[in-house]
Amino acid sequence: MRADPQDRPHHLREAPRASLLPWVLVLAVALVALAGGYYAWFAREPAPARPPASPPAAEPSAAAPPPAIRHPLPAAETATPLPSLDMSDSLVRQTLAALLGSKVFNELVFPSGIIRRVVATVDNLPRARAPRRVFPLYDVPGGFRTSGRDEQLAIAPENSARYTRYVSALESVDTAALVKAYVQLYPLFQHAYEELGFPGRHFNDRLVEALDDLLAAPEVAPPVRLIRPKVLYEYADPDLETRSAGQKILIRMGADNASRVKAKLREFRRALIDAAAAPAAKPPGS
Repeated sequence: MRADPQDRPHHLREAPRASLLPWVLVLAVALVALAGGYYAWFAREPAPARPPASPPAAEPSAAAPPPAIRHPLPAAETATPLPSLDMSDSLVRQTLAALLGSKVFNELVFPSGIIRRVVATVDNLPRARAPRRVFPLYDVPGGFRTSGRDEQLAIAPENSARYTRYVSALESVDTAALVKAYVQLYPLFQHAYEELGFPGRHFNDRLVEALDDLLAAPEVAPPVRLIRPKVLYEYADPDLETRSAGQKILIRMGADNASRVKAKLREFRRALIDAAAAPAAKPPGS
């Protein structure tokens, strides 16, 4: 059963295992395209009874001053003030449903704590692990598919078909409209990022870092060899196994899907950089 959409966002509950659309759709929704199915890569593990209210994150050094902002965003004009972060789910649901369509949104997006989940996932994708419990989307349906045994164990060619629908949905998103919505809601994302443990740091800089990390994922021709030393699958190539969580997701989606996702990520990144370079919006009537 899916969580009640009215659940307060501080309760980052375990997302049901259903389907998962690319991250590029939920903001960095560009990132979620990848988050889709990271934990399907591993054997299913029991969900914790009560996940922590705040997602895990590396603690910034108290002694180090915050870095200079590299990609500042201009303040956006809004007809009405933004809600508080705790009360933002209704507005975010409306915004994303308008971008994705109500049917896609209801099937794919976890309906509560959306901004906190997006921020936590964006921050985690360049790291070694991206905890599933804070993903803003439901999992890709179907089990992870392999072929061969022993030294011939590999990701099955048909595994990439599980992502086709989501990659197509990603490509259909209006990048300009997505970036515009992101800029308008940005104060909420920044608040969530500081709440996560990064006061004085700029979430948009972390988003660009995450996009750059994803775009740096190697292009791996099939077959992608696997090993299974215990319960979990791992990449047989030690270099691939040490890659970030986000890069591993791109690799396991298949070369064609990864290429299409990267094309959209590049488009999204360019639009973000253009938005950061744009002059600040003038207040109405000025």
